[in-house]
Amino acid sequence: MNTLRGSGLFRNRDFSLLLSGQLISAIGDQAQSMALPLTVLALTGSPGQAGVVLGLGTLSFLAFGLIAGALVDRWDRKATMIWCEAGRTVLAAGVAVALWLDGLTMPQLCATAVLSGILTTLFQVANTAALPNVVGPRQLSAALGRSQSAAAAVGILGAPLAGALYALGRTVPFAVNAVSFALSAVSLRLMRARFQLDRQATRTKTRVTAEIREGLGWLWRQPVIRFLTLVSAADKVRYGAGYLLIITLARQLGASPVWIGIVFSGAAVGATAGAMVSDRATRRLPLGLIAVVMLWLEALMFPLYALAPDPLALAAVAAAESLVAPVCTVAMTTHQLTITPDELRGRATSAVSTLTTGALSVGALAGGALISALGARPLVWLCGAWLVALAVLTTANRAVRQAPRAGTATAPAPTGAVETTDLAN
Repeated sequence: MNTLRGSGLFRNRDFSLLLSGQLISAIGDQAQSMALPLTVLALTGSPGQAGVVLGLGTLSFLAFGLIAGALVDRWDRKATMIWCEAGRTVLAAGVAVALWLDGLTMPQLCATAVLSGILTTLFQVANTAALPNVVGPRQLSAALGRSQSAAAAVGILGAPLAGALYALGRTVPFAVNAVSFALSAVSLRLMRARFQLDRQATRTKTRVTAEIREGLGWLWRQPVIRFLTLVSAADKVRYGAGYLLIITLARQLGASPVWIGIVFSGAAVGATAGAMVSDRATRRLPLGLIAVVMLWLEALMFPLYALAPDPLALAAVAAAESLVAPVCTVAMTTHQLTITPDELRGRATSAVSTLTTGALSVGALAGGALISALGARPLVWLCGAWLVALAVLTTANRAVRQAPRAGTATAPAPTGAVETTDLAN
């Protein structure tokens, strides 16, 4: 059927609803992400408190991620996602109303950050776990590629839009975000696809900790996923440090805030291009080859940041370096979701995300200290050496080298489950 091919993905009504809702929600999130620190600064004048509020969302993910995976495998995924969007609507609207009434306080902002982080974690895990059932296995890599492209496009266009919304008034970004979450909930409600296989029996009497251990144990017994997840986490440490590193290099080259924005827009353009070819690469190339080539390309390109003579060259390097990561992400995620039994997808997804998000946070925290201790350009070379080490280890791993094309393996069906077919009909 045409709907089984990547070129016909948007004829899948359910995926179109899912992606459009996520895209609208992501635009609202972008607006709120810019407005939140500016609001804290206007309220307190303290950059430190702004950093605390921003960090609470990440901490919520790290603290709640594994639990969220177990709950997503236990609860109805579609209902969970709808309730998450409803909750985030209320939280964003509450901030907008408090600003309108001039009654916003730091405790409300902190509570909003924590609760939003928890709801976002649940939503993201449920969304990833449900995607194979929404689009069917043969459309999975195409769906992941389209999602990556949409996210990168928001990265390109979202920042200017967020600035324009904030210029209209402090309440506007939060009100827009509330509306975006509500629209996302409506799009989910209109979907007809099943978000999970039928369960023979629920496990509500099983301890959540036991279910988490079951998911972690299964993941650990998958040598390719286990190794690539650890490598991805190690790469995220470098990525977390790289954000502040690139800003520092740009400032040393005399870049204005506008040019710094252009540098990161270059990275978003590269990521968009990579996402657009990710489905074709995933279908045609073995997963191991994609992982090895991606790491070697990153290892060769990252040192170019230290050699860039001006901000425009930095933007070009950022675009080139960002091109390869989406291809590897789509291939690895396709492989993981394909071989993971449906009843374990939430826990496997949350375990991978928690580890990589934690590594990203470590890199972000360490980046400033390392720049102060070593300097920006020496840290670029250190990160390049780190990437070379990861590339060598990945190349030497026999299980990864022999990994087939992502999506060629199939997930074992749980006992008593009803097999799903393509839901685009």
